[in-house]
Amino acid sequence: MEFIFRIMSPNISQKLPVPSNEEIREILAKRIDQQKQAVGIAVGIVTADGPRAVAYGNFAKDDGRIVDGETIFEIGSITKVFTSLVLADMVERREVTLDDPAGKYLPEHVKIPERSGKAITLLDLATHTSGLPRVPGNLKPKDPANPYADYSVEDLYQFLSGYELPRDPGSGFEYSNLGAGLLGRILANRAGTDYESLIRSRITEPLGMADTAITLSRWMKQRMATGHNAMLAPVANWDFPSLAGAGALRSSVNDMLRLLEAFLGYRESPLAPAMKAMLEVRRPTSMPKIEIGLAWHIFGENVWHDGGTGGFRSFVGCDLKERIGVVVLSNAFVLGSVEDIGIHILNPKSIAEPETPKQRTAIVVDPEMLDKYTGRYQLAPDRILEISRECGRLFAQVFGAQGVGGPKFEMVAESERGFLVKVTGSQITFQVGAEGRATSLIMRRAGRGATPADRLS
Repeated sequence: MEFIFRIMSPNISQKLPVPSNEEIREILAKRIDQQKQAVGIAVGIVTADGPRAVAYGNFAKDDGRIVDGETIFEIGSITKVFTSLVLADMVERREVTLDDPAGKYLPEHVKIPERSGKAITLLDLATHTSGLPRVPGNLKPKDPANPYADYSVEDLYQFLSGYELPRDPGSGFEYSNLGAGLLGRILANRAGTDYESLIRSRITEPLGMADTAITLSRWMKQRMATGHNAMLAPVANWDFPSLAGAGALRSSVNDMLRLLEAFLGYRESPLAPAMKAMLEVRRPTSMPKIEIGLAWHIFGENVWHDGGTGGFRSFVGCDLKERIGVVVLSNAFVLGSVEDIGIHILNPKSIAEPETPKQRTAIVVDPEMLDKYTGRYQLAPDRILEISRECGRLFAQVFGAQGVGGPKFEMVAESERGFLVKVTGSQITFQVGAEGRATSLIMRRAGRGATPADRLS
């Protein structure tokens, strides 16, 4: 994700003030009213001056209630931060070690794949270096609108027992919802409880986060925003009965601010040693200069994680040096619609001014050349852009952390290697190597800079 490099660059000589509530609200209004990328967005900021929340928009297209800091959203893959925080806490309590093999806390009949005599460890699962795929191959949802709902524990164990690792555990990064979900189940097994109870006893109760849970209380149901897909049509909530540790939690901005206050040292917490330990063990990712700790993506003094389900997008991040934290929650699954808002708050130089539109002319490209551009490209540690060819035309589709893709948009050639993505207006330029086959691409979006993405083998 290129804007992480540009926006979070530690070389910025002078730190600008954190944007005011009015400035943030103006950004949210533009994102919702003009760009149509959400129905409601809530933002939380914590600094030395304390926490504050700013919001704009509605609970749903047909529900005029205004979202605020108490509104409940699905937070998707930010759940992984909670899962790894529990891991760090259990290590601090000497209940587990990072080097424990995953199979140690699973039923005896479950065969966890190994390679070259190396077992998958808890650290491998937390850092997405286990060798396990993004999603299990036997995930075949009856309802694609709720893809994990009917995936059982038996399905999970069956897949693990028959899977062959493509690489040695710990040798390479590949973002894995399967691995994070498995980690959550392992930790719950070790504690003799279920995942939701584990999160409640170890994190949300000690931090006073009464609005962070999987099961919605009666009061939470009344404040739960409706999720929307990329076309802003309402969709159902997601359920994770067997892989809860990957993305099952729901929360509010105000609750997430309590977590950030503890993480940045503004609030005393028994979890402080575990929070510190989450950043002490690091492994490289597939993106230059970006490392991963226990769940957190790390670039210099900045850490973050984003997330999404079928109807929601989320971002949480911190500037550790300036002790600034931010959370952004949206009730629409539009990839890239909240991350730049959160990072802009950490560095107000980040959101670029839109370029002046220019005249564009479509050309015809040899279909054989189009085949050399198709494939999967790593936009971010947890995001993949897939380029496909259908009936002589190219299409672009972005897949988020949960392995679910956004809409598929047609691309129109403006030059031999330059394409315009219809509907979104993004520009994609392919970088080619031997025999004209694409090795990477650069995606440019108005007002958001350029994102380089290497092609995956």
